[in-house]
Amino acid sequence: MGALNMTVAVIVTYNRSAKLMKVLDAIQAQTQRPDIVLVVDNASTDDTGALVKARAAGDDTIRHLRLPENVGGAGGFHAGMKAAYQMGGQYFWVSDDDAYPQPNAIERLHDALEQFQGENGYRPSFACSRVEWIDGTLCEMNCPRPVWDWARFIHPAKPWVLVDSCSFVSALIPRWAVSDHGLPIADYFIWFDDAEYTRRIARSYPGLFVPESVVVHDTPDNRGVNFGMMDQKSLWKFKYGARNETSWRRREMGLMGVLAYAYGVRRQMRGGNVPRHLRRQIYQAILQGFAFRPKILKP
Repeated sequence: MGALNMTVAVIVTYNRSAKLMKVLDAIQAQTQRPDIVLVVDNASTDDTGALVKARAAGDDTIRHLRLPENVGGAGGFHAGMKAAYQMGGQYFWVSDDDAYPQPNAIERLHDALEQFQGENGYRPSFACSRVEWIDGTLCEMNCPRPVWDWARFIHPAKPWVLVDSCSFVSALIPRWAVSDHGLPIADYFIWFDDAEYTRRIARSYPGLFVPESVVVHDTPDNRGVNFGMMDQKSLWKFKYGARNETSWRRREMGLMGVLAYAYGVRRQMRGGNVPRHLRRQIYQAILQGFAFRPKILKP
């Protein structure tokens, strides 16, 4: 692609070298390959670094950005998008190290952004794929959120839905959105960083859900994010999620937004019979989130 359409893929990884190699295989097989593939390595302790460097020796589009410590998915995407912006990228395709794009996935996202703007005059803030689980069903944790008039521009040949939020599993973000709205919040560490970011850039105009662009998310199981499903093993992620979303709701909706969120979390945990000692830790995370005000940085 030319410099005016330079696309940088940003893949954040941590100790999943086998799956990461499958991701790089899938990117290499794209009908519209990124100009640069930036692997953001969250200080992996496995053979990730050696394998990526070996790949890069035979493919000059691959770059390895090893971070000095594990800063979580949020910190990784912050660092990766900042580096990609400084490289001159005009589009940033962000995704996980366990998500395999089908051969035309990136091309379909590009086509949707360009055609939508050309036909309707509006400039979508991102385009995201249909994320499927390994059995072909919808991946529950990667379902984008539609806006109120989501069906406004749908027709049979182009079933693109207007959305204001998606996950960082195959999202194509144009440079202008990063220039105008900044980078993902690194201090979130993990969970809700993608929802906050896409909702932030969607202030300019909603994004597009592009169902003909398909990515397979190779997760251990297919479950959405519901506090009623929380257990001791997953508690640490839910604590980050509760803190981060509370922080965002206070910023955007004030006290009433936080109270509504806390009430909804309480109902989910009660409905799922989550043990009381786990519930207390989530309530503490919500209180922490009320005072948590991370900065939004420009690239």
